[in-house]
Amino acid sequence: MAELLDIFRALADPTRLRVVALLREMELAIGELAIVLDQSQPRVSRHVRILAEAGIVERRREGSWVFLRIVQDGPIRTMIDQVEKWPFSAREGRVIAYDARRLAAIRNDRAAAAARYFAEHAAEWDAIRSRHVAESEVESAMLAMVAGRRLGHLLDIGTGTGRMAEIFAPTARRITALDRSPEMLRLARAKLADQPVPIDLVQGDFLALPMDDASIDSIVIHQALHFAHEPDRVIAEAARVLRGGGHLLVVDFAPHEDEELRILAAHARLGFSDAQIRGWFASAGLLLESGQTLEGGELAVKLWLGRRRSDEDQTPASEGGQTRKLAA
Repeated sequence: MAELLDIFRALADPTRLRVVALLREMELAIGELAIVLDQSQPRVSRHVRILAEAGIVERRREGSWVFLRIVQDGPIRTMIDQVEKWPFSAREGRVIAYDARRLAAIRNDRAAAAARYFAEHAAEWDAIRSRHVAESEVESAMLAMVAGRRLGHLLDIGTGTGRMAEIFAPTARRITALDRSPEMLRLARAKLADQPVPIDLVQGDFLALPMDDASIDSIVIHQALHFAHEPDRVIAEAARVLRGGGHLLVVDFAPHEDEELRILAAHARLGFSDAQIRGWFASAGLLLESGQTLEGGELAVKLWLGRRRSDEDQTPASEGGQTRKLAA
């Protein structure tokens, strides 16, 4: 009863109701809420603190920014989702429309910031893309490799601009898109605003994933492993959070000698062999199910699909015919 009273007290304020309505539409930073509501940040922060203490909203830090959203699980979400059915008065309708227009301006600002970032970095990205097979071919191969498998809750490690979350959204139940860079997460947030499944954008490191053991159904690491100085630890950490029978898809370059990528794009490792990935998978409790090589250009792109061992698995993949097929 006390918890329910706290919730109703927190909602018994026009500004806090506006905050809740806005956060139903998208995650927002304190500063963005202040702009939409045309109020000072300290005042908005006070309202947010009351909502957070009542368990209605939750905070997530990305660098110097703090993003807010409605609590995703439990009865709060069901309660808040009923708000849109309330018969608002004409005056209240005008306030809602005013907030909607200002929220649209926030969306436009995010999109413009993303466009500027892309324009500033287009030359270096194009230089890397020109050295390997087209991204469309890589993405098609990735979708084909996991076709027929239930992705469930998918973790995209090193999401960057959110492209992997975008292409897997139609077949996943939920996506967590993780990146160490707050700037990249802001770009991804602009890209992923209208996806058909819940997408959580989380700042974190691939060596210390902020998830519980065996809590994720599937994982993709697309063109991120080469940034790791200890890629075996990245694979082990991914395996830790993967449930039994869940899948890990790694996409990266085959071994190459393009030292310029160390300077141009901060690559710590110049590609990976089948033997390396097989060994790291095995050490992490993963069975290497399949692999594929995409040739085209100076750099070959490799795909490796692993599965977390479950009680039904009796022998490691390295003892079967699949390993011989994949041997480099």
